[in-house]
Amino acid sequence: MSVALNHTIIHSRDNRESAAFLAHVLGLSVGAEAGPFIPVETANGVTLDFATIPAESITPQHYAFLLSEEEFDEAFGKIRASGAAYYADPHGKHPGEINHNDGGRGVYFTDPAGHGMEIITRPYGYQEDGAA
Repeated sequence: MSVALNHTIIHSRDNRESAAFLAHVLGLSVGAEAGPFIPVETANGVTLDFATIPAESITPQHYAFLLSEEEFDEAFGKIRASGAAYYADPHGKHPGEINHNDGGRGVYFTDPAGHGMEIITRPYGYQEDGAA
């Protein structure tokens, strides 16, 4: 049996708001409510189940999404259009910038619940074929 991540629960102040925000940025669909969860399924079949909990109970987490160059352009355009702050780094020291790590592009932003979201066009440690 091969092991694959199937789903994870993401705590939010408002599960519908957080699911809709991320789905909009990434060009995904919000699924039908399933009990206390609002699901957003990624292209590789991993479901992000947004659950509403009290705001003081939320511990900010980090979620990174690998996108194509075209998807990055679309998502980054939506982030900018929303007026959300974005950064080239996870610590917010480079506001209004993107990074070019590993030969691609990346940007960090925060979702409505305070989670650190990241979109990248190359996985960490990526090297072109034949590169040393």
